[in-house]
Amino acid sequence: MGKLGAKSDYESLRDARISENKARMEQLGLLRCAGELSDIASASSHRAAGSATPRRTPRPRVTSMTPLRRSGRLLAATRRCSARLNGEGTGVTAAGSEEEEEEEEEEEDAWEDDKERKWAMAVAKERVQALQERRCDSRGRGGVYDPVLGICCHFCRQKKLCGEEDCKRCGEGDLKQPCLGKTECSSCHSSNGILCRACLKVRYGEEMEEVRKNKNWMCPHCVEEKGIKKFWICNSSFCLKKRKIPIPPTGIAIYNAREQGYESVAHLLMDRLKRQAF
Repeated sequence: MGKLGAKSDYESLRDARISENKARMEQLGLLRCAGELSDIASASSHRAAGSATPRRTPRPRVTSMTPLRRSGRLLAATRRCSARLNGEGTGVTAAGSEEEEEEEEEEEDAWEDDKERKWAMAVAKERVQALQERRCDSRGRGGVYDPVLGICCHFCRQKKLCGEEDCKRCGEGDLKQPCLGKTECSSCHSSNGILCRACLKVRYGEEMEEVRKNKNWMCPHCVEEKGIKKFWICNSSFCLKKRKIPIPPTGIAIYNAREQGYESVAHLLMDRLKRQAF
C-alpha cells in the first residue's frame, strides 16, 4: 500500500513528458509565435470595435400636400344620368333628360325581355324532348345534367334530371312543379333535405317510395340535430366537416359497409360511434 500523498508512477511519467514537450516547443519558438498571433488578433478586434459607428435611422421624408391636377375637360363634362336614378324626382332638370330617361327605360325593358327569352329557351319543348331521350337511363341519380331544371342533391351535388316517369318538372319542363326524384324535408325545407334516389339508398338506407308516403319525413341532418335517433348522423362531406369533432369524408364506403353486413354508410358510421362512446 502506497502513501496517499505520494505520486504514482503514471503521474510522475506524465509530468516528465509535459516538461519535455514545453522545452521542445521553446526551442522551436512555437510559444513565441502563438503569443504574437494572439496579440495581433486582439489588436485587430479592438480596431474594428472602435471604428464601428451606430446606424442612424433615416428621417421620414416630409412632403407638402398639393391639390391634385384635374383636367378642365373632365371638370366641364357632365354625367349622363336621369333624374329618376339620381333620386331627384321625375321633373325635367336639363335639356334632353326626358329622352335619356326613355332610353334607359327601353334598355331595362330589353334586358327583361332578353331574360325571359333565355328562360323560355331553357324550358322549350324541343329542348325538353331532346333531354327525355336519355333522362331515364339512370333512375338512381338521373342520366342528364341540367342547370335549370335539375335540383342539386345535398350529398352528390349533382343537378341531374330524375328518372321518374311521372315527374312533370323533369319530364315536361315545368319549373313550378317539384321534382319527384328528390326528397324534401318536412322540418327544414332546405337544401340539406334534398337527396336523390341513389344517395338516399346508398348513404342512408331509405327508399324513395317510403319517403313519398311519409309526409312527416325528416332529413338525416334534422334527425341528427334534434337527436331523434342516437348516433345517427348526416354523412355528407359538408356535415362531417362542420361537426364539433370533424370526421373525414368517407368517400365510396358503401362497399366496405355491405361487406361488413350494414345496410348503408350511415348504419356503419352509427355503429362506429356507438363503439367509440362505450
